[in-house]
Amino acid sequence: MRRSLRSLVVLPLLLGACGGGATGTQAPGASPPAEPVGLTVLAAASLRNALERVAAGYEATQDAAILTIATDSSAALEAQIEQGAPADVFLSADVANPQKLVDAGLVAGPAVAFASNELAVIVPAGNPAGIETPADLARPGVRIIAATDAVPITRYAHQLTEHLALEPGYPAGFAVACAANVVSREANVSAIVAKIELGEGDAAIVYATDAHASSKVSTVEVPAAANVRATYAGVALRGSPNRAAASGFLAWLAGPDGQAILGTFGFLPPS
Repeated sequence: MRRSLRSLVVLPLLLGACGGGATGTQAPGASPPAEPVGLTVLAAASLRNALERVAAGYEATQDAAILTIATDSSAALEAQIEQGAPADVFLSADVANPQKLVDAGLVAGPAVAFASNELAVIVPAGNPAGIETPADLARPGVRIIAATDAVPITRYAHQLTEHLALEPGYPAGFAVACAANVVSREANVSAIVAKIELGEGDAAIVYATDAHASSKVSTVEVPAAANVRATYAGVALRGSPNRAAASGFLAWLAGPDGQAILGTFGFLPPS
């Protein structure tokens, strides 16, 4: 059964499960097993698919580790942390939200860039509205699903439409026309993808990793010169009772092991 990332718990590595330690008894004079270190990680919704494998990979490197992971929009999670939500690590789909926590003195160290992402235009399977190029997003009557203003994907999507407006064959008012076609604003990227999967909209701009993870949407090619690179950053939080472990997890995620796992989901190295 697939584990839910709304409350994902990675159990401690059972030392000695293979061989003579399988009974759970401790040899005379042996050191007692390490106490599990629990970390609560609040993460951007676009990281959801990757975090199950990230958690398993991190757990495999530790004597004992318990991770609880919850995902939502970066802006919503940042606000919850400012309001006192208990957490150890915050992983955001941008740099701005972690920096807010740095400026507020709520972190145990600097923000660490750990990944980047590009954008994609998605349409429902079968492409009923006939969206052939991103230029079609400005066509009258096209229903675009977007996010609320505070969600990082909204800023990135606006940058993309502004870049596309400078491409040959795109009208100068392209970004304004796209904004006028937005029919729904969702709380996070996962909700945007879900609406497109259900055919409740004709198109959306999302992260490339979310587009690739869904078998119920198709992508429309975005000109490489116009695409936008989104940098993901994380912080260990000052209120964590396990600051050293929180900083250690963040360093691991930004290091070779974490990068290798993120790369299998289409994430790029931090820009």
